[in-house]
Amino acid sequence: MATTRTATTEWKGALINGSGTVSLNTSGVGTFEVTWASRSQEANGKTSPEELIAAAHSSCFSMALSHGLAGAGTPPESLETSADVTFQPGEGITGIVLTVKGHVPGISAEQFQEAAETAKANCPVSKALAGTTITLEAELL
Repeated sequence: MATTRTATTEWKGALINGSGTVSLNTSGVGTFEVTWASRSQEANGKTSPEELIAAAHSSCFSMALSHGLAGAGTPPESLETSADVTFQPGEGITGIVLTVKGHVPGISAEQFQEAAETAKANCPVSKALAGTTITLEAELL
């Protein structure tokens, strides 16, 4: 069964001096302020499209890796994934680095790396971001 999730942004003013709010409509978990300065300089308590992409990518990748490991008979005890999305004004998103640390009994570091690479390639958010260079750092703890 397909699902659809919705977020809405209300923006006021021009890019440089304007501001907006991003609402996570489907979950209702919050409304967040966004500005050009929070995107291109310091966050200062506001979010950015890149931070929202990082949240989506790190959670999607973790789900994909967890599923793959469990399917191979080695479910993880825990995974900690971060996604660093780099934005360069005038160029756009120039890269994403996924970093994962996992506690997975019964597998080698090489097997963990292979599972992480498979998850990176097959996670739906990675596929949606295929036009961007995505690198991976995986560490079995």
